[in-house]
Amino acid sequence: MAALLKSTRELFTEGVRAVLETWPVLQIAVDNGFGGVYGQQKADWMVDAVQQYFHDNSDLQQYEVEDFISMLLNNEFDTMVDDGSLPQVAQQVCQMFKQCQQGKLEEVKGQINQLAQKKSAGRVKATAVKSPEEEDISDEDDPETMECDGAAETSSKHTSPREAKPPTPPPDAVEDGWTVVRKKK
Repeated sequence: MAALLKSTRELFTEGVRAVLETWPVLQIAVDNGFGGVYGQQKADWMVDAVQQYFHDNSDLQQYEVEDFISMLLNNEFDTMVDDGSLPQVAQQVCQMFKQCQQGKLEEVKGQINQLAQKKSAGRVKATAVKSPEEEDISDEDDPETMECDGAAETSSKHTSPREAKPPTPPPDAVEDGWTVVRKKK
């Protein structure tokens, strides 16, 4: 695709930024640290990389843009997009580029404003869904908690020296780091 004027190129960059910042897949990847500590910086870099991809290549097709964005997400965020949103994102970016080429800058500005309103409406949050089995399990059933509770109750009672159990000796450690486990008597 043909090169754009500097002001048009800046508008296209803002359009790419608006599309990517409102894309739930990228939001979730950044918010949940899929890209590591510098996830937000990687997302910002992605905007420049996509814009540069359009500038460096002529006559890009939507599938090529999809492949490029998919490669960036996979390499930078270890994320594969399976929700069907990648073609929509690539189509939006391609459409904005064509509009910038044709001088339809007001339409691009309108799309950017719509996306900015969508962004200010709220970010997508990813939450883990619990299965019914996990919901039935409560902290009360945790054996470790029960043991701690039982130990706390017995320590608060006054017991005679004869009733107290002698402490168990620690298991023997062998030279190579293994621990010998003995049967209970």
